[in-house]
Amino acid sequence: MRSPLPPLPSVRVFEAAARHLSFTRAAEELGMTQAAVSYQMKILEERVGAPLFFRQARGVELTKIGQRFSRTVGDALDLLSDGYMEAKVGGEETLTLSVIAPFATNILAQRLGQFQIANPTIAVRVDANPALVDFTSEDVDIAIRTGAGSWPGLKSHFLMPIEFSPMLSPRLVDNIDCIKAPSDLLNLPIIESSDPWWQQWFKEAGVSTDAIIDQPSLKFSSQTLSAQAVIAGQGVGILTPGLYKDAMEQGTLIQPFDLMCNDGSAYWLVYPKGRQNASKIRAFRNWILQEIKILNG
Repeated sequence: MRSPLPPLPSVRVFEAAARHLSFTRAAEELGMTQAAVSYQMKILEERVGAPLFFRQARGVELTKIGQRFSRTVGDALDLLSDGYMEAKVGGEETLTLSVIAPFATNILAQRLGQFQIANPTIAVRVDANPALVDFTSEDVDIAIRTGAGSWPGLKSHFLMPIEFSPMLSPRLVDNIDCIKAPSDLLNLPIIESSDPWWQQWFKEAGVSTDAIIDQPSLKFSSQTLSAQAVIAGQGVGILTPGLYKDAMEQGTLIQPFDLMCNDGSAYWLVYPKGRQNASKIRAFRNWILQEIKILNG
């Protein structure tokens, strides 16, 4: 015999109110009156036997019980939605992926077509955005982010370390053999000379960075733009070689020295723990982990 369930209409209203921390915004989303939302919350709290919200003049806050219940309800509704989409005849799922631009440009863009062919019922939408996604309030299924790999409530899969080293284009120098020692790089234009990665790499290479601290240089808002300037022969950049293996194989980028540095960060695949069995997340997870394995040889 199945254990008793809470009133499902009240649960749906609770999820919206907890997500917005506002009865008014929940009412707007669900097409209800604020009074109807309050009534549904009264029913649910009576069934639970404890308050789920603190009512305040400027809105509501979840109680500790409400916080725990909110996480459970959110996961349960996600699973129900996923199951519905799987069961829906002819239904096409959309997988929304939030990813940092360098990874999207250099890894995903060249390979996502293969995932689409293997999973024709899943449409992929990529949002190349540096901001950390809030899975509880944004329409995002899965994300690729940088960091140490530990985020509360999220399942994380290691993809690759963020290792960096100087890179340049053959167009920048007439003869690459003229760059015999790390200090020889100081004779070339340095892109983003104030980047802390330069300081760390030169220090580990045994080279003083005093000469580049105040050196004028090109500055960009992202590694993607810096890489394009490097490929164009505008200077030497401090990049992540793991993201540019295709360019290195094509000969448009060169890594003159084997020394690689790491600041402790890595690329991670992340998604809410409660959604780890969703079919579209499972399909993308299995695919990208295999692609990264192939990429890393």
